[in-house]
Amino acid sequence: MPRAKPNSKKQKQRGVDFKKIRRKIGRKLPPPNNTTNTEVKFKAIVLPEQSVAAEKVGFAVNKKGLTLKELLQKTSHHNAKARRDALMGIKDLFSKHPEELKLHKYAAIEKLRERIGDEDKVVRKSLYDLFKSVILPGCKEDNQELIVSLLMAYIFNAMTHLSVDIRIMAFDFLDLVLEFYPPSFSSYAEKIFQNYEDILRKNQYYLQDKGKLKDSLAGLVRCLSLLPWNKGETDLHNKDETGQRVLHAFEADMLVSSNGFSHIIKKLKDLVPVLTNSFHEFIPSVHGMESLEGKSFGCMVSILHSIDLIVRSFVHETDKESESPSSQGGRDVADLDVTIFSALLKKLFPLFPLNPVPHLSEKDCDRLADLNMIIAKIFFDLNEWNCLAPDLLEKFLEFLENALLGKVCRASQSGKAVWEKHLVQLLPFIPKLVSCGASCWTSRLLQAFTKTFKESKPGSSLKLACLSAIEDMLTPILSMLSLDTSTTESLELQGALISWISELPLLLIQLGDKNPACSLAVLRLQLCIGQRALLNSSLFWVYDNMQHSLQEFYSTCQGEHISYGPFLGLPRESQELSLCCIYYFSHLELPFLKSIACCCLSPDLDPHVLFRIIEILNSAYKEGHIKIADHLSVFITLVLRFKVSPEVCSAGMKIDPICQTFKSITSVLCSYMAQMGDNYLVLQIIEKVIIDQIMLKPPLDNSCSLLRMLVSVDSKPTSLSDQSITTLGHYLSEYLMYAVQCIPEGDDEQHPPSVQTRALHYYLLPCFFLFDRCHKLVNLVLKSMGSAITDSTLLAMSDNCIQQQTRNCLIRVNAITSVIVLMHKDVKLQQIMSLFKEDVDNITRKVHSLQFSEKVSMTIEERHKMQCVSDRLKILTR
Repeated sequence: MPRAKPNSKKQKQRGVDFKKIRRKIGRKLPPPNNTTNTEVKFKAIVLPEQSVAAEKVGFAVNKKGLTLKELLQKTSHHNAKARRDALMGIKDLFSKHPEELKLHKYAAIEKLRERIGDEDKVVRKSLYDLFKSVILPGCKEDNQELIVSLLMAYIFNAMTHLSVDIRIMAFDFLDLVLEFYPPSFSSYAEKIFQNYEDILRKNQYYLQDKGKLKDSLAGLVRCLSLLPWNKGETDLHNKDETGQRVLHAFEADMLVSSNGFSHIIKKLKDLVPVLTNSFHEFIPSVHGMESLEGKSFGCMVSILHSIDLIVRSFVHETDKESESPSSQGGRDVADLDVTIFSALLKKLFPLFPLNPVPHLSEKDCDRLADLNMIIAKIFFDLNEWNCLAPDLLEKFLEFLENALLGKVCRASQSGKAVWEKHLVQLLPFIPKLVSCGASCWTSRLLQAFTKTFKESKPGSSLKLACLSAIEDMLTPILSMLSLDTSTTESLELQGALISWISELPLLLIQLGDKNPACSLAVLRLQLCIGQRALLNSSLFWVYDNMQHSLQEFYSTCQGEHISYGPFLGLPRESQELSLCCIYYFSHLELPFLKSIACCCLSPDLDPHVLFRIIEILNSAYKEGHIKIADHLSVFITLVLRFKVSPEVCSAGMKIDPICQTFKSITSVLCSYMAQMGDNYLVLQIIEKVIIDQIMLKPPLDNSCSLLRMLVSVDSKPTSLSDQSITTLGHYLSEYLMYAVQCIPEGDDEQHPPSVQTRALHYYLLPCFFLFDRCHKLVNLVLKSMGSAITDSTLLAMSDNCIQQQTRNCLIRVNAITSVIVLMHKDVKLQQIMSLFKEDVDNITRKVHSLQFSEKVSMTIEERHKMQCVSDRLKILTR
């Protein structure tokens, strides 16, 4: 029987080992069945008092919660970003907690100094900013010598680093230290210059990067500026392009003797050839480029400024050592002459002038002109040290003339300012060149200098330099004029001198009081001219003619209106110099004197200056520079127009500084008048003027001062004319009554009787002196008072007001009675008054009749007061 066929379906199933599972794309596969589960589950264990924040309680932290210790540790991190973050964190911490810097400054500096030579540029820049803005400003009052000693070792170490960037940055750190503590320069000067020399000798490594070389050269200029004899330098090269502060501060702890100079003299000598070689390296590039690149120009300027400062140092030391030739320092300087001269004569001066090539722009030509100005200054400095060849001098003198005439002046405003600063440095050489008499150049230089002086702006640095140069030229020019004034050269010198002096008054007026420094220089020069004018006929009349132009400087008067000049607004020192100049005028004319007198009337004038003016004028009078009539006219003008107080009712009683000043002025003027010599002659000059002015009824204080001046030169018996006595008789009666009315009653608590007595005594005393010297004047005054009682009913202010009329009458009678009582109280006038008992009785009768007159309507109270007045007079006549 045949075998049955096997089931094909079952055979298929036996042949499949693994079942194929179809999966959808993107679905995560399940883990294999034999996978071991490695998941670990745990619970946090919290231990009390173990928090990191709790450990920092009481410590100052920055905004990220880090303490100073943690931040300082991170500054040594291997990661540059971590170091930068740490420095920023320290800056934040010290800014928020300044006390942390005070407590840990030395430890912080000791750790941070390690980053001066950091490989990362940003880290070094962050450290520089940290020291500049936070650490060094916060340590000004601490031991700065210790801080400097901590930093200097690492700064000098960075200066020898193989990386050029680190070396350059080290010089920035050096500048920063010197900025905050300049005296440290004296201790490290030799090593500082040695490092600058090294970096300049190896400039071929980074000559392509002019910016780095420029920075190092600018640092050298700043260091040379710190030398004690260079610290007064103020030109543009003392500032870099970032506008850093000029490093001129230098304390006295650096020795300026030969010993203090000798330890760096060799380093300075070695720098000159290096600098001239560096300058030479730029010359081919200047002629080869289409334009003078800014960084190259900056390098060349810094090189020339460095040479200039070094030459000035040797000139200064040579001048100082010439006073003590036995010192070793003087021999050292002399030995170095050949080295310095050789470097400059062979490699620098032959390049002068740096003429522009055709392809250079106007801006580049101006830059070359700036370089020429600096080279010229170096030359003239060196020429003062040791006279150079005449042909070389000729070339530089021609350049100086062109500079004075503005032929090398730059076109733009900023360019003109730079040119002006360079020219300011060349002006001090002109007096020495003129005094040496450089043949035809003397006349040419004087003409060019005069043009510069006249055209320079008032108040500018150039104008100041011109004034200083004129002051230096005075002595040599006057010496040359004293020898011979007939030659052409002498006439040119005299003409230049006259031209300069004529400009001074106008310059003072143009300056006003807005530029006190320049005004002070003008006045100082004017005083020097005045002191020499009295002894030199060439200046005598020129100086005297200045007073015509100087009137506006003090004041101008048009009638009663006074326009005050710049004199009032100048500082005290300038005012004093101006007053001293007045003394040296050989003849002071009346218009000029009036201008000064009107200036004295200003309420803004300091009283000390006012008294100084009076003193100077009186000294000039004693020397015969002022006529006696003009001198007395000034005195009368002062006391007549001086304004004391508008409050008439309180005159003499209130404590007024202006009133006290005026009283003192009156005393001084009266004293001077009494010392003039013949009092009778003085009285003849002032009598009519004073009487005429008194009759115009000036204010009480001014009238009193005029009377005091009259009394100071009068005699006993009086020398006054009969006409003057008659005029005074009427005036003094009103003056006395008015003075008594102005003084408050003695029972006022604010004005006790002692104050009232002193005030009355001041105003009445000159009248009492006149009464003592002229009895006729007493008679005239008493009669005038008697007439005033009779006419008192007609003196009412308002004819329609009866009450006002009565009150005026009562006031007048009270004033007359008070005057008569005061006259009887005076010891000298008691006997005189007895001679005029009849006149006093006449006044008493008139008062009594007025009391019962029907023409005057009085109340019971007013009649009672009139009765009291009558009783006082009756007591005097018993």
